[in-house]
Amino acid sequence: MEYINKYGFHALLAAMAGDIIISLLLPLFYSGYSSMKMSISALGNPQSPVRLPFNLWMLAEGLLFLVALPALHKHYAVVSGGLTNTLVAFVAAFAVGACIFTCFFSVNESKDVVTLASKIHGAGSILGFMLFLFVPLLVALLSFKGGEKPLGAICIFCFAAALIFFALFVMSDKQEFAGTFIANEGLWQRLNLVFMYLPLAIVAAENITSKA
Repeated sequence: MEYINKYGFHALLAAMAGDIIISLLLPLFYSGYSSMKMSISALGNPQSPVRLPFNLWMLAEGLLFLVALPALHKHYAVVSGGLTNTLVAFVAAFAVGACIFTCFFSVNESKDVVTLASKIHGAGSILGFMLFLFVPLLVALLSFKGGEKPLGAICIFCFAAALIFFALFVMSDKQEFAGTFIANEGLWQRLNLVFMYLPLAIVAAENITSKA
């Protein structure tokens, strides 16, 4: 357990940084894929040439998030047990629903093709993203309670930005916005992830550097 606590924040940072990098790197090897227009999950569809590395990464990402949970809990438990348990539960739900489920239950390249796997993926991904959306807010509350006001302010900004981009991500799929700038589903999803991840990335980086 001591080893996990020592390197938990390394795992957390690797999961988040890797997610952004992989979502930008793999499209280079997928002809016809648009990072602006298409969701990240589409990289793992059955017709995707990068399906295997993408799905293996999603499994690894989910496991990295889970490995990081003990360190995250230890860091914040002294501030507030209730908020910390909620934070850990929300990150775990994202790790399983939006990452590990994505590895085993793929969406299809076309959203018109609906399968049992795509339904399971959709349910897990939506739940995971909706819960993780509140992670910046939880980190903000824990930061304010712990006397870290500058970090708390940054987290509030990240929560607001993530909320806006999540709303745009949901709207992008609506027929009335087809052909407009709002239809850039892939762009909004990636920006949403950046601002959801940033508070935890700062916490992880601070912990890593302080123990270096």
